Amino acid sequence: MSDTPTKTPTGDRIIVGVDGSDSSKEALREGARLAQALDAPLEAISCWHDPILYAATNRTIPELKPEAFRADSQRMLENTLEEVFGQDRPVQLSTRLLHGRPAELLVEESKNARMLVLGRRGVGGVLGMVLGSVSSALVAHAHCPVLIVRR
Repeated sequence: MSDTPTKTPTGDRIIVGVDGSDSSKEALREGARLAQALDAPLEAISCWHDPILYAATNRTIPELKPEAFRADSQRMLENTLEEVFGQDRPVQLSTRLLHGRPAELLVEESKNARMLVLGRRGVGGVLGMVLGSVSSALVAHAHCPVLIVRR
């Protein structure tokens, strides 16, 4: 996994936003079903960013090093893939870990996608909301169709 794609993205891929939540796991399952049915590449994308405190103080605190957040995000992505697929990962599955705000990055990625699949709500936000902030932003701004998966 890297911050850069292993190949040039194409407009036929199905992108799934993964944040480790139960909703994103269900979105990954649905994205895999769609990708198989459409014979399309499946790309699981997870985004990481430095905590606001780290960015605001601009100090190096051992527990808040950016490398630690990136490593945690990469572990979360791998654990999610393992939980959803086990050893039977889809043949056309690729993954990427991107640095930045999820909504902004996924809107940009949607320019070269056939479909974007997301869970209804991620790990943050207010309980009881119909859609999370990232899902809401992508429904409004994505450049491709967006499928919001409910559990």
